[in-house]
Amino acid sequence: MAAVKLILEYDGTRYAGWQVQPNGPSIQAEVERALSTLHKGPRRVTASGRTDAGVHARGQVASFQEERPLPVKAYVLGMNALLPEDIAVREAALLPDGFDARRSARGKRYRYRIENRPGRAPLSRLQSWQVFRPLDADAMRAAAAQLLGRHDFGAFRASDCEAAHAVRELRRLDVLGERGGTIEVVAEATAFLKHMVRNLVGTLVECGLGRRDPAGMAALLASRDRTRAGATAPPQGLCLEEVFYEDPP
Repeated sequence: MAAVKLILEYDGTRYAGWQVQPNGPSIQAEVERALSTLHKGPRRVTASGRTDAGVHARGQVASFQEERPLPVKAYVLGMNALLPEDIAVREAALLPDGFDARRSARGKRYRYRIENRPGRAPLSRLQSWQVFRPLDADAMRAAAAQLLGRHDFGAFRASDCEAAHAVRELRRLDVLGERGGTIEVVAEATAFLKHMVRNLVGTLVECGLGRRDPAGMAALLASRDRTRAGATAPPQGLCLEEVFYEDPP
């Protein structure tokens, strides 16, 4: 047996998320359909994690075990000929049996894009959150700096999050750009809770709008109270950039 590793890029706009579900089309279903055609039999894949409805990916990783794997080129060219135009296999690799896209992961990096200008941005409306009032990027950076490190992020987890605990190590939370243009929030952690990045972004935006004191992040973390954090940022601005499979230095 070998493990087949796929690196996927997709536009999540028209999907109900990664996971197969009854209420709409999913990325997983399309990937498994293409694989089943290639292998002439059903295949099930495991992803590094579930992306929500409307969330995009540039570096999602999926894997499956295969007794007779095809040449690597077949998984790239063959699957891309079978997948819809908003999903693509960027890379494929054959790894030793035992690699698992989810269990083997050591960290992830997400990027959240905000278009901060007074008028609409039609060309990026499906890949960004459009915030029309000016954001104070320095206030957002001041708030973000207090969130770095290993903490209980209970104040930033979804109410239906199934994780056993909320302790995570946030290694990076950068606010890039200035008001009047594109602002990006880059988050990197050992793992993330459900909606954690979007809840962090929603809270930082409140700081940028002057509705929340950036100095209050430590108290917010200590409260572990989701109702005290900001609103969940909309999904279309979020993109899973990379999944890491080696421990950080």
